[in-house]
Amino acid sequence: MDQVTGAPFSAADFRARVAAQPLAHAADDYGDHRFNPGHPRLKLAKALRDAAVLIPVVDHGRDATVLLTKRAEKLRNHSGQVAFPGGTIDPTDPSPEAAALRETFEEIGLSQDRVEIIGRMPDYVSGSGYRIAPVLGIVRPDFSLTLNSEEVDAAFEVPLRFLMDPANHGRDSRMWNDLEWVFYEMPYDGQRIWGVTAGIIRTLYERLYT
Repeated sequence: MDQVTGAPFSAADFRARVAAQPLAHAADDYGDHRFNPGHPRLKLAKALRDAAVLIPVVDHGRDATVLLTKRAEKLRNHSGQVAFPGGTIDPTDPSPEAAALRETFEEIGLSQDRVEIIGRMPDYVSGSGYRIAPVLGIVRPDFSLTLNSEEVDAAFEVPLRFLMDPANHGRDSRMWNDLEWVFYEMPYDGQRIWGVTAGIIRTLYERLYT
């Protein structure tokens, strides 16, 4: 495990920041609604569905990366979008952490013994009706992946340094029923990181790097 605690974008520094982050409280309010206050889309959501994603920070010494996926184009919902590995929490999952690890293995074949869970971020509520538990993990490098082609077209790494630089946090919008829906986006190396994934990344930045 990386011991370069003085490197601001190492896995060791990330671990220290997570350990020092404020405790999550029920009053914490993160999600798409922060960028779209009072938007009618938010009122249409039924009971929120519980989900969990893994934020996999790969230990590459002084410069850690974050492992992301590109969802399969054949999927009905959110096809082709960049996402963290994860999905719906099943009744048989004992915890959001277990659900995130299970979904990660099912989607990209990342073995649980390569991941060290170090904490969680406050839940993030998406405009599509999910309450997402972002689970924080450090991944030992030199892992192998087996992508589930039914769910994932690609997996790739983005430098943590890039994602935690607010200069790379752009804003964009799209029209929804003739109303503007605002979101963050962070294009990187031909990949468009946007929407809920970018929103969670922005939350990570706000809690750990400001």
